[in-house]
Amino acid sequence: MTDAASPASAEPPPVPPSVRAQILATEHWGLLASRSTAQAEVLTRIAIFLTLVSAALVSVSLLGQATQYSGPFAPSALGILGLLYVIGILTQIRVINVADEDMMFVLAMNRLRAAYVDIDPGVERYFFASTHDDEAGMKRTYSFLRPRGSTQVAGSSMVFIIVINSAVLGLFVGGLLAALTDWYGLAIIVGAVLTVVSVATFLALGFRGYRRSLASFEPVNPSAPEE
Repeated sequence: MTDAASPASAEPPPVPPSVRAQILATEHWGLLASRSTAQAEVLTRIAIFLTLVSAALVSVSLLGQATQYSGPFAPSALGILGLLYVIGILTQIRVINVADEDMMFVLAMNRLRAAYVDIDPGVERYFFASTHDDEAGMKRTYSFLRPRGSTQVAGSSMVFIIVINSAVLGLFVGGLLAALTDWYGLAIIVGAVLTVVSVATFLALGFRGYRRSLASFEPVNPSAPEE
């Protein structure tokens, strides 16, 4: 029989607060490194895509001058715009994924900040960022001095890429319609309307994904309910 007082059955000694702080800090730095890597990678992807957009528009312009906007111009321009839209969608997917990952990192670091407060409650008053791992705490961490408004979302990389991709889609469909029918006025209207519809659709899908991610997450240290 195993003795109740034997080392195998004895409870581990309590972990000193200094060791707990080191463990939490290691995890915190790991999250920061992952967050920085993801942000750097997506900014590089955006820069590459914008370079391709600029090069594609210049190529279409030069091709038009060389062909007098006839003959192989239409299929070549449509092919360039179509390929550009595919690359843009792939970039957009990555940007949206990184935005979701960034929210994940912020919530995780808020939870670690709450653990620091458990070790030393007096340190909480020195934190600008929130110690609550819920939506309200995430918004506080993203914007310390005032509530996070719609301007931050409107100026985000995600909205930026959505607008550019939607414009490329509008150019592609409008150009295709003009090439097939020679109804240039209608092609402009269809392209403009499609651009607006595409922006609204992708923004709605992004917001739905944001709400779905938060709905599947259970906070450990939620904010106090507002009275």
